[in-house]
Amino acid sequence: MNSPGGLLISAPSSGTGKTTVMLGLLRAFAEDGMAVQPFKSGPDYIDPAFHRAAAGRASYNVDTWAMGPNLLNTIAAQSKGADIVVAEGSMGLFDGVAYAGATGNGTSAETAARMGWPVVLVLDISGQAQSAAATALGFARYNPDLKIAGVILNRVASPRHERLTRLGMEQVGLPVLGVLPRRGDLTLPERHLGLIQAVEHPDLEAAIAGYASFLREHVDLDALKKAAAASPLKGEVGDLPPSPAQRIALAQDAAFSFTYPHLLEGWRRAGAEILPFSPLADEAPSKDADLVWLPGGYPELHAGTLAANNIFLTGLRSHAETKPIHGECGGYMALGTALIDKNGVRHQMAGLLGLVTSYEKRKFHLGYRRAKLNAPMPGFDAGQSLRGHEFHYTTIIDEPDAPLAHVVDAEGTPVPETGSRKGHVTGTFFHLIAEDKT
Repeated sequence: MNSPGGLLISAPSSGTGKTTVMLGLLRAFAEDGMAVQPFKSGPDYIDPAFHRAAAGRASYNVDTWAMGPNLLNTIAAQSKGADIVVAEGSMGLFDGVAYAGATGNGTSAETAARMGWPVVLVLDISGQAQSAAATALGFARYNPDLKIAGVILNRVASPRHERLTRLGMEQVGLPVLGVLPRRGDLTLPERHLGLIQAVEHPDLEAAIAGYASFLREHVDLDALKKAAAASPLKGEVGDLPPSPAQRIALAQDAAFSFTYPHLLEGWRRAGAEILPFSPLADEAPSKDADLVWLPGGYPELHAGTLAANNIFLTGLRSHAETKPIHGECGGYMALGTALIDKNGVRHQMAGLLGLVTSYEKRKFHLGYRRAKLNAPMPGFDAGQSLRGHEFHYTTIIDEPDAPLAHVVDAEGTPVPETGSRKGHVTGTFFHLIAEDKT
């Protein structure tokens, strides 16, 4: 299977400005009349919405730890009809887990190598000049099979700063594809899980247009287009994750929005009808839905509103009497008995599970998860194994119901966040990515 040529935008670490570079490139290429297919390497569920806003085309996660080769091929096939692929890495280029998953350790470098995408390194050169070349050279030589197309220098302080840094890059033979002057307004708003959601940005369209204009002025777009490449993907195209029901009421608003795009695509391809509703607008799930699915998000920021929305809560409780409900992370918290916000205020939730969570004393939970189900959950039978990712700052005060699964991290160490089940209701702290077929 062939795919259009692509690039992966990465960096030595987080915080270098690669997301703003990514969004600017997506929009600039689209403005040039190109059909641009975005991807995100790794389990991030915030960035794809920004990518879609910039490119006008759905962005998909590509995850070499959680996804098998056939699923990776299926997701890569979403680029059919595109003129160019632009993928965004996560963390640093070679950052991943210690133990490999279905196809690797989950690094952006693995994604680039598997897809044949050359890497563009975004370097924050604040406080250095020629020394930046040593960093870039180390990344270029760390894996000789990985092609580094060149570098984009970010946060350049002056013409002299640029000349000195370019001198270093010339000495190590790495092309400089762009030079971005230091600007304090080229940042996206953040909160504790990273960027704010795309739907919450006060003026996202203007921000993306500004990034594109800035990139167009300071980056060699033609050189980037020429550098794009891809390799024929090995193996077969496999199935996307199955649909858990025929008619799915899906919560979608600023409190519940973290659903991996490939899951929704799989549901639609299986013929499922997705029925969006907004808990924040006090909407009940459709009465003729077969399943209610509450994704992750930021219910802690809206706990008072959710607790007061009786139409939403009554609708959930009515559905749970006869039909299944599943919640992931924030959705799981909303299905619980109570959520305590950062100020220590206790808000009553749906009460369909006994879970009580708190943000008063935040505890960081981050990492890949493997789960073997003790009981069925929508779309999967008891005994099946799943791969997912957990990312939240919640402290569990009480989780009295039967555990849904035996859950371990990427290294096989058990974690206490097992999820739970009661009646027709299930919930997990991890976000489902794929079935574990290893």
